Amino acid sequence: MAKCKCVVCDCNTIDKSSVKKVKKSMLKERVLFDIADFYKAMADSTRIKIINALDKSDLCVCDISATLNMTKSAVSHQLQNLKEAGIVKGVRSGKQVIYSLADEHVRQLFEICLEHVKELK
Repeated sequence: MAKCKCVVCDCNTIDKSSVKKVKKSMLKERVLFDIADFYKAMADSTRIKIINALDKSDLCVCDISATLNMTKSAVSHQLQNLKEAGIVKGVRSGKQVIYSLADEHVRQLFEICLEHVKELK
């Protein structure tokens, strides 16, 4: 059996000034829930594939479906989840809706996460 490499704090001392300072600067519950919901929306490999595709180019549902070898229905369902989370946006162009990442923050989050994951290997 492998030994646990856990870090354990053996002290019983609380730095009250640090605790007070951190508590004062903590985010409101609603903001924390919104951040968690954002990450939940990204916590699906199919949605990450869509984000990866949209990181390369703005695409319509048909293009995403062809790129990922998925049905248009499956892609549309996942795009709806991503739209509701503010991760992607769609702009109508005639009969098509062209999807893109919602903003530069989403692109940066994806690319930073990708860089982090690559560094772990």
